[in-house]
Amino acid sequence: MEFTTKNLTKFIGLAMILAAGFSSCKSVSAVSAEEEDKAEKATPSMDENISLDYTEKIPATEISFDMVLIPGGEFMMGSPESEGERKPHEGPQRKVKVDSLFMGKYELTWEVFELFFKQNQELFVKLDDDRVMKIDAITRPSPPYEDPSYGMGKDGYPAVSMSAYSALVFCKWLSAITGKFYRLPTEAEWEYAARAGTDSAYSFGDGMDDIDAYAVYYKNSNNQYAKVGSKKPNPWGLYDMHGNAAEWTLDEYKEDAYATLDTDNPWMTPMVIHPRVFRGGSWDDDADKLRSASRSASSLKLQKRDPQIPKSFWWFTDSNYIGMRLASPAKQPTPEEQKKFWQRVLDE
Repeated sequence: MEFTTKNLTKFIGLAMILAAGFSSCKSVSAVSAEEEDKAEKATPSMDENISLDYTEKIPATEISFDMVLIPGGEFMMGSPESEGERKPHEGPQRKVKVDSLFMGKYELTWEVFELFFKQNQELFVKLDDDRVMKIDAITRPSPPYEDPSYGMGKDGYPAVSMSAYSALVFCKWLSAITGKFYRLPTEAEWEYAARAGTDSAYSFGDGMDDIDAYAVYYKNSNNQYAKVGSKKPNPWGLYDMHGNAAEWTLDEYKEDAYATLDTDNPWMTPMVIHPRVFRGGSWDDDADKLRSASRSASSLKLQKRDPQIPKSFWWFTDSNYIGMRLASPAKQPTPEEQKKFWQRVLDE
């Protein structure tokens, strides 16, 4: 794991580290001086010269991905009743605490995901015996019924069409390969990172004037996704949080979740294949779905064209607009806590 030298304007409070008990589940646009100032205003106060963003290089390969520090803090989760296009399940709005974590700078790309589903065991035989054993013990996806990218491109593009279960097994595999714990972000973590210190409908404001600069969505997508990082980032340096590919979260969808969950690191533990929460909107969605508070729920409709009996729980034939983004807690859980987490979210 290679740490960058970029100076971050973020505070990482040691008292705000993800509790170990949570285990119970390159094209980049230049950032203007104005955007840097916006980012500085949107982040909590901090010590200077903290350099904790990092690049993870996958062992035995030349493939890597970037992770960005998301400083722990509190925010108002959900949307106010005055927000345009608001849906009832986006409330009641309430203050929520989220502990520090790292999130993928970009949506996960095909280059990384295909290392997992293409059964590339021969690449990793020279790793230490313990890692090889862990990798071999993880079930890999069955081949997809059809090209999961639907011909939209793979080199530098977001991986899509995997189920939430497949995304989680990938995270377990990646954790075994790298020795660092990776998972999906919770719904609360996702919205906190998407807002990036803002309280507007989008991280770039309430209006639509700037949406083309920040988001790939129905009106500008040309009916397909774009390469990751092709639009401007949000104030915390995350790309494509609005649009391009929608993103799986760790939560089961409940319409009344905000009224029932704790306010500290809330998480609706998944107990079913559907419905699961995905966020952010996509290349195939109208602008209202791209709002920071917008929630979407999976259903059997995502599998309706799958002719297999039983239908695949690895690939969803009708979800070529849903992908994933990695998360990793700032405080890594112990091996035993990780084991309990995987048992809980994968029903092992």
